[in-house]
Amino acid sequence: MTYQHLSCDQLKTWMDEGNKELTLIDIRDPQSFVTGHIPGAILIDNSNVQKFISETDLSQPLVVCCYHGNSSQGAADFFNQHGFKECYSLDGGYEAWRQLA
Repeated sequence: MTYQHLSCDQLKTWMDEGNKELTLIDIRDPQSFVTGHIPGAILIDNSNVQKFISETDLSQPLVVCCYHGNSSQGAADFFNQHGFKECYSLDGGYEAWRQLA
């Protein structure tokens, strides 16, 4: 199975309800992350991706966020290929989330 798409509305519902364990990662550049990110998101880049994979519960849903929901698709596929069972690409990325919040 490959990654799935996830709307910002659905992510917000999951977070508000608090009944779905998930890992949320942000693959944007560090400066953008510091400027603003989804609460609970972990910044992942080439320097820490292997450590993240080795230390994370692969059975827990993984949501990948980028700027506009384009790069996150390839990243979600990458994480799926590295053993994550349930990977999501956040549709619209952080920019869509920002509009929602």
